[in-house]
Amino acid sequence: MSHHIVAADRLSFTYPDGTRALREVSFSIHHGEAVAVIGANGAGKSTLLLHLNGCLAPTEGAVRVGDYPVTQGTLPEIRRTVGMIFQDPDDQLFMPTVAEDVAFGPLNLGFPPDEVAQRVDAALTAVDALHLRGKPPYRLSGGEKRRVAIATVMAMAPDILVMDEPTTGLDPFARRQLIELLARFSHTKIIATHDLELVTALCGRVIVLHEGTIAADGPTKDVFNDDALLERCRLEQPPSLRPCPLCGGKDNGPQG
Repeated sequence: MSHHIVAADRLSFTYPDGTRALREVSFSIHHGEAVAVIGANGAGKSTLLLHLNGCLAPTEGAVRVGDYPVTQGTLPEIRRTVGMIFQDPDDQLFMPTVAEDVAFGPLNLGFPPDEVAQRVDAALTAVDALHLRGKPPYRLSGGEKRRVAIATVMAMAPDILVMDEPTTGLDPFARRQLIELLARFSHTKIIATHDLELVTALCGRVIVLHEGTIAADGPTKDVFNDDALLERCRLEQPPSLRPCPLCGGKDNGPQG
């Protein structure tokens, strides 16, 4: 697949109740980029992500991953390339044990048992969760569930990680661990989130959605320093970029 480009071309989507969630959205994301998709509630972030691995099909326009348009016929190839991590880990964890959850995807792709076992151990090791392999998912903490959900995707060796609100519900320690974990992955990362400090830590580029359209697409620092844009889209600067109330200076924090 040619550099695993993810591209949308005038993508529009209307739900059955008539809600138009996306309006002629176009962008290209290249191999190795880490891109945040941000916007107020209802801006279309989750709807957009669900088009990137074929969970939703466009009402108009098209989505392409590498050499393949995202269609019903290309879904097996698309889902080998694009790993989707949903907002709620319980949507991905449904087997009796963690190891069986992580093995589920590779088994369904037809890999032999020996290779599946290797993939399970490698994925759980990568997210520092090998010690959880025999536990039932319902016994895990929120942070542990998030790590295992990522492992279920990593076991399929995707080239693109798509994540919807990956830090939701995590305590500060688990959130920091997750950010450090994601920073180590060299994959293309596309992250929809309200956690703007995560964006400054991981993403060099930001796409801002507003009422189903792209309001901005550019370097993270440029977007977060555009006060008029942020106000219009009902967003705020991350705390680390705001002026210090005592000295007036800024702590620019890490940049992706």
